[in-house]
Amino acid sequence: MTLDEIARLHAEACPQFAVFAKDKLPLPGVKKRLDEILNKEILVVDFRITKSKKREGSDCLQIQFVCDNVVCVAFTGSSVLSNQIQEIHDNIPFRTCVTKIDKYYSFS
Repeated sequence: MTLDEIARLHAEACPQFAVFAKDKLPLPGVKKRLDEILNKEILVVDFRITKSKKREGSDCLQIQFVCDNVVCVAFTGSSVLSNQIQEIHDNIPFRTCVTKIDKYYSFS
């Protein structure tokens, strides 16, 4: 931008960074294990998929949800949950239960 263009800018007309940028910080909430919320209804409000710190070459799903009126987060390497949430991400927030079928977790 030129100095003239900068001089004509009105700060109020420019969007706040926090409005359009997603932090790479963990989602806030009380940390829960998936087995603590099995078969309980939760309200999923956000999610993030990052590279796993525990298993090289795999992803980690972080879900933010409300359970018993408390905002919580859970981390999992479950590819089933990751695939399910990516397919329906336009429907967030949504109510669900996390179930375990054999060795796999699933939203139901």
